[in-house]
Amino acid sequence: MDTLDLSRWQFAITTVYHYLFVPLSVGLAYLIAVLQTIYVIKGDEKYKQLTKFWGTMFLLNFAVGVVTGIIQEFQFGMNWADYSRFVGAVFGGPLAVEALVSFFLESTFLGIWIFGWDRLPKKIHLLCIWLVAIAATLSALWILSANSFMQNPVGYEIVNGRAEMTDFFALLGNEKLWNAFPHVIYGALATGAFFMVGISAYKILRKQQVEFFKSSFTLGIIVALISSVLTATAGHSQAQYLVEKQPMKMAAAEALWETSPENAPLSIFAVIDTENKENKFNIEIPYLLSVMSYNKLSGSLTGMNELQQQSVEQYGEGDYIPPVKTTYWSFRIMVYAGVLMIVLALVGTLLMVKNKLESNKWRFFLKWLLPAVFLPYIANSAGWIMAEVGRQPWIVNGLQKTEAGVSPLVTPGTVLTSLIGFTVVYGILMAVFIYLVLNTTKKGVQDDSHEIHAKPKDKDIEFSAI
Repeated sequence: MDTLDLSRWQFAITTVYHYLFVPLSVGLAYLIAVLQTIYVIKGDEKYKQLTKFWGTMFLLNFAVGVVTGIIQEFQFGMNWADYSRFVGAVFGGPLAVEALVSFFLESTFLGIWIFGWDRLPKKIHLLCIWLVAIAATLSALWILSANSFMQNPVGYEIVNGRAEMTDFFALLGNEKLWNAFPHVIYGALATGAFFMVGISAYKILRKQQVEFFKSSFTLGIIVALISSVLTATAGHSQAQYLVEKQPMKMAAAEALWETSPENAPLSIFAVIDTENKENKFNIEIPYLLSVMSYNKLSGSLTGMNELQQQSVEQYGEGDYIPPVKTTYWSFRIMVYAGVLMIVLALVGTLLMVKNKLESNKWRFFLKWLLPAVFLPYIANSAGWIMAEVGRQPWIVNGLQKTEAGVSPLVTPGTVLTSLIGFTVVYGILMAVFIYLVLNTTKKGVQDDSHEIHAKPKDKDIEFSAI
């Protein structure tokens, strides 16, 4: 593979890996803030100890997320120098604000929250964790504003072959940003909620500290249901945006080679032949794509072949069709995972309302909730892949192709070496993270005097998380 391919693989791997931790940081911060709010209002020590337990999980995730995120910005200057030169005057602003304001705000108040237990007034200490959650959300906003420019460039002009920002507020008002931002935040809440639900279900199954973890299960499953439905709703809005602003991405997500009829069907499963630009086999639901795209039973979508012709006329010779199979299947993996999340959250909420969580009849369902922890991660990663791969061959939509953004002086050997190195180091970090999360789960909730503890089996060994 050449420098371009290796650089793309490196950025994809490190970004997907980093994005495993970002949604959990955002979502879990809000859940912890709610638990601590209940503690402050009710004065129930149980919620204080739950806040500390989930706070430990948050800190583990935050630490690894910070380490993996640092690499991202270095890659812009090292592997993607020509891209940085072209768009740095626009892209650098939101990234600088994110690092200098949102991240520092989050880190500062997180530090105060960690060391402020029993030192600060309860309400001031509570305010700190809410500020951590809000700062994490603002970080996501600034990162998405930069990414949204890549998807839908606004507020710029080309000066001496470089894009320069002319309207900062146009960047913040980007239609793409305000379609993507709710979808990402709701997905983050779902990630935090399913993480809380899965671990709580494990402790309930093991009959360890059941009263504690029934409380966190209750909060988690309610947020899981609400956020999963809201994520799907926001995703519906994004699909309609794509039909209007990025029709090629939408056509690729549906493997739609030719312009659809007025009653456009939604593809559920397709065998795609990219060489002959056709689908060998396709299972479809009539009318559903029109409903998704226009909120009505009729409405045609332009196919990739016609869009390719239009792009050639507008931008010159070239292949403007993105990798169709990757775009198509990543979109479906995201949707199928999202539907499963809604179903599991709905059933879990009903069981919680009917007080049947400890019923032997429903133990099998609690066991299903353990692997369900991974569903939001799968959906988040698949959604990101669909969004970025579906934009190809553009790195900045309509302005710069991906092949023009790669650093000209970086050799394939250099990128390959760093790719292998980062992958190995990240793999080790993931193993350590999982190890610490599992042992924190086994240890369970502890009060300040360590009188509350889990009751592991003889074969289990307790370790401290940090």
